[in-house]
Amino acid sequence: MENGETNIKMPVVRMKAIEKSFGGIRALKGVDLDIHAGEVHVVLGENGAGKSTLMKVLSGIHAPTAGTIEIDGKAFPQLTPADASEAGISIIYQELSVINELSALENLFVGRLRTKRRFGFPMIDWNQMETEARAILTQLGLDINLRRPVGELPIAHRQILEIAKSLMGKVRVLVMDEPTSSLTKIEVDRLLDLVRKLRAQGMAILFISHKFDEVRAIGDRFSVLKDGSSNGTGLIAEHTNDDLIRMMVGRVVQQKFLSSHPIDRTAKPVLEVRNVTSADRKRVRDVSFDVHHGEVFGFAGLIGSGRTELMNCLFGAEKRASGSVVLNGRDITPRNPLKALKSGMAYITESRRQTGFMPNFTIMENTVVSARVKKAAMRGALGLVSSRADRALAETESRRLAVKASSVDQLVTELSGGNQQKVLVGKWMATNPEVFIFDEPTRGIDVGAKAEIYAIIRKLADEGKAVIVVSSELPEILAVCDRIAVFRSGSIGGLVDGATANEEMLLQYAIGGVA
Repeated sequence: MENGETNIKMPVVRMKAIEKSFGGIRALKGVDLDIHAGEVHVVLGENGAGKSTLMKVLSGIHAPTAGTIEIDGKAFPQLTPADASEAGISIIYQELSVINELSALENLFVGRLRTKRRFGFPMIDWNQMETEARAILTQLGLDINLRRPVGELPIAHRQILEIAKSLMGKVRVLVMDEPTSSLTKIEVDRLLDLVRKLRAQGMAILFISHKFDEVRAIGDRFSVLKDGSSNGTGLIAEHTNDDLIRMMVGRVVQQKFLSSHPIDRTAKPVLEVRNVTSADRKRVRDVSFDVHHGEVFGFAGLIGSGRTELMNCLFGAEKRASGSVVLNGRDITPRNPLKALKSGMAYITESRRQTGFMPNFTIMENTVVSARVKKAAMRGALGLVSSRADRALAETESRRLAVKASSVDQLVTELSGGNQQKVLVGKWMATNPEVFIFDEPTRGIDVGAKAEIYAIIRKLADEGKAVIVVSSELPEILAVCDRIAVFRSGSIGGLVDGATANEEMLLQYAIGGVA
């Protein structure tokens, strides 16, 4: 089916007047949603608008407070996970559910191992599972050692495994919640091609995304949620991006955040990185660059090119064979992350759940932990001390970043993905560092929250902080970075001016072509 066509047949799934309350909070307020076969239906909305809650109602995780769900015309007051699975509803959640200690193959077949009989006894048929796994991963363009523990794989590969796992059963309705948040453009294009094939085969697809280029590439219809309510639906081809943004956030959102002042690159740099090489001498090789006052320095490149490994080397999280980091003329080359923290460095990592926040802690505890450790003696052992100052600091950062929460005593895991990311940024803002490394700073964040984070990044650079941004989203790199280094095979393959760069130029450098 071509983009823009409607499907006049009965929807596979119809959600009618769905309400969901948690205590006294109404998360969903009479939401309607129709899902048709052979269609990509895009669900849009800010973080906290109710998208994930609606998907959890569809999957049977949450029972609706009111409303009905119809599957092939049959009404259910609520679905159980078993009902959803039996109906062929499969959901890829934004937060990955892979088990890091198991192999890639074991993750793909959790709860559905293939068996064969030998000598009258059932045995796991590893060969059959590997054959099935290879078939689906080939469609997704992923070639990995399936016996390797998932925890050793890059986050992009884990996300592709999550997608593959959801496609291995009999699926009629596929819900994809931010499925491309960890992928590069080449991997995204491959995934979107697969979505088109699934649509052509008659699958109904719900696609949740904040990336309008993806929305326009594959979406047929859209529905917007705002503050838990339906706030518009229609054909994507008949609405501009500004139309969609106004439905989502109620205002026009700034798109570019480059420096408004000329950057003097003849002056002494704020940050000087020289000859950094990783301990294995492969993933990062002899990298040097400078960051000047008022400048946001970006790193683009394909997954596996070594961008994150370089950031780990700069922050002392990975051992270096060589290299130095100089801040305002002072050598601060860190031996470990604690030294980096105490030297004035901050690192917002690419995976907020794994290396960002502490899931069983409150917003306050997550916000103040790094600031307490930075000030504490005994290598930070005395850093976790709660006080009125902690609360004041956490409330200040939450206000500055517009974190949506009942209070700073709320568990961070109870927040939406975008608000979790804001808490993570606030944790490092609270340490008042001089060097900021943002690795995928807006993963899983809506368009309004992205603009807020970009504005903060720009303000930090204008204040004289050294700011580095790593992102797989080329529009993000182009929106906020004044200079862009394109990483390829462990080193810088090209250096371009952010004001004149475009996506094609960055991709050509990334794959080793002529830019």
